[in-house]
Amino acid sequence: MSNPLKGRGALSNPANRFAPTRSDIDPVEDGEMPVRIATVQISERPKTIISRNQSPDVPFEQSINPYRGCEHGCIYCFARPSHAYWDLSPGLDFETHIIVKEGAAERLEQELRAKNYRCRPITLGANTDPYQPLEQHRRITHELLEVLTRFRHPFTIITKGALITRDLDLLAEMAAQQLCSVMISMTTLDPQLKRTLEPRAAGPQTRLNAIRALTDAGVPVGVLLAPLIPMINDRELEAMLEASAAAGAGSAGYVFIRLPREVKGLFREWLDCHYPERAEHVMSLIKQSHNGAAYDSRFGSRMRGQGLFAEMIAQRFRLATNKFSLRTDRRSPLRTDLFSVPPQSGDQLSLL
Repeated sequence: MSNPLKGRGALSNPANRFAPTRSDIDPVEDGEMPVRIATVQISERPKTIISRNQSPDVPFEQSINPYRGCEHGCIYCFARPSHAYWDLSPGLDFETHIIVKEGAAERLEQELRAKNYRCRPITLGANTDPYQPLEQHRRITHELLEVLTRFRHPFTIITKGALITRDLDLLAEMAAQQLCSVMISMTTLDPQLKRTLEPRAAGPQTRLNAIRALTDAGVPVGVLLAPLIPMINDRELEAMLEASAAAGAGSAGYVFIRLPREVKGLFREWLDCHYPERAEHVMSLIKQSHNGAAYDSRFGSRMRGQGLFAEMIAQRFRLATNKFSLRTDRRSPLRTDLFSVPPQSGDQLSLL
């Protein structure tokens, strides 16, 4: 497609890398392309809900993703290739075919009750957003938070969805016990850029308002500039940090854009459509920062990049966070000693 669909980030729906065959739509033969594509929900009953992580690049060991795929439609999303495992496209399918993890709260409770479970903070939203539009009525994330609250289990949330303010009561209760923190993802202060880059995500001012609401409720909030894209939003680095600090953010982090697998082609299509005059230059700077490729998977460099441009971004970030008094340690000091398994019907009472 040469024109984007309303409310969608990807311009095409390429076959996933596991597909044995591929097909192309000829608009002359098949008629005009649709104006919009509705969201399809696919139910999944997961066998486990907590994922374990050993990567030194991320500040958490455990995570939960209530949904696979994301309606926000962020064109740069590194999670897009994971849709290939469902025999779906990392393109439009990723943002229109959302896998909902049914019974996630019940599964979480079972895992927390396991005798060998060791309490470590859990991050919600490590892969796809826990507060994407479907959460408004599916409430999977809300139910997970209710379980974590009952168990007094520490957690961190990463989101760009303003729907998080709906759960302020739970978050404030947990924050008062040093059991939760939040990172709000920011990519731009320009509403027009947001509409093409992240079509169904909350607007910039709405995210700043969420930072203020969370801060006022006593919830520790940081801002995550993710991703920083050369010649697209990197010029806003200082402005985003200043606005976030003014809204109440206490810490900050950033991620340099990475384009694994199918994301490279999808992002290039987006550039050719929205920024054709600078597409080559943007891709050149990205490759210069990833050892000559669109993505360098090596630990230590995949999230930050390397080379002159990446070093300049790192230096600007250090100077700006110092100027606006923002901490750069993303590991919030959450307590684990308050974790307690609540009694349930059928439990044997202690004889002592």
